[in-house]
Amino acid sequence: MKPTIAFVTGGYSGESVISYKSAITIENNIDKDRYTVYKIDVTKEGWFYVKKDGSRLSVDKNDFSLLLDGKKIHFDAVLIGIHGTPGEDGKLQGYFDLLNLPYTSCDAATSAITFNKRFTVGVAAFSGINVARSVHLVKGRFDNPEEIARHLQFPVFVKPANGGSSIGMSKVNSASEELGAAIEKAFKEDSQVLIEEFITGREFTVGVFRSKGEIIILPITEVKSKKEFFDFEAKYTAGLNEETTPAQVEEAVAEKVRAAAKKIYQIFNCRGVIRIDFIYNEAKGEPFMLEVNTVPGQSEASIVPQQLKVFGWTLKEFYSSLIEEALASKQE
Repeated sequence: MKPTIAFVTGGYSGESVISYKSAITIENNIDKDRYTVYKIDVTKEGWFYVKKDGSRLSVDKNDFSLLLDGKKIHFDAVLIGIHGTPGEDGKLQGYFDLLNLPYTSCDAATSAITFNKRFTVGVAAFSGINVARSVHLVKGRFDNPEEIARHLQFPVFVKPANGGSSIGMSKVNSASEELGAAIEKAFKEDSQVLIEEFITGREFTVGVFRSKGEIIILPITEVKSKKEFFDFEAKYTAGLNEETTPAQVEEAVAEKVRAAAKKIYQIFNCRGVIRIDFIYNEAKGEPFMLEVNTVPGQSEASIVPQQLKVFGWTLKEFYSSLIEEALASKQE
């Protein structure tokens, strides 16, 4: 009998638009011959299964089930495709843990830590991973941001501590009025803000996942933005960035990035697929971790699908691998 899989999409944040883009790719590439799949749209208004006739059927949140045509449907595993809250910050993961329902992403603790950029760099730095120096602001609990940031070397990036897709992010070149405006912009997205030193160098990003117990490092992508930095517009507007996969880079540099990526996957006890962003500082000859994405984008233009193509895997093989890892975790 085929396993019954819930594919969850949507979300409660502005990143839901990216979730729906990823959903198109995922839906088109899940192996329907191998799994029975129900797409669940998670929204603030409710959690729904959208039937073929367009009508919506509410999910029973008591046990995450559906009552469809008089039949109670329970799921064997969940494929998580939600960017932002509640699918990337540990909230859904904790709920599924309570139900003893396996899922394809990192666990609740890892998802919560990595969703907060300050906590991520704190854990990474403690474990010997290179990160930029930074300052953490909590809304209403600081006096003078210029005084707080005076120990940092400008330029800096100001960004919401929680969230993704570079929403609310700014580059600030000097401690002037520019800094206050950037902090205000970031606080519109989150109650915590990270001010982080800018590191010069080449930007690399790499997908990492586990298959049959083995950690697999995908081919590295180099990202070059035509804007001042890789913000939301540059990420999702065609022609504003250049992504090269595999990155044209010396093997010694690539090996340092791969080694750091594997160590980060292990340090954070990751599961499923993640994508890690780095800046390789050539003066120091070392990669610096920027952030960890535990639900990386899956649209046709997204980086992980690009890397899988170079790696020689189809998306169908990849999603089946993620689902099988989740199913196997329940048997442990």
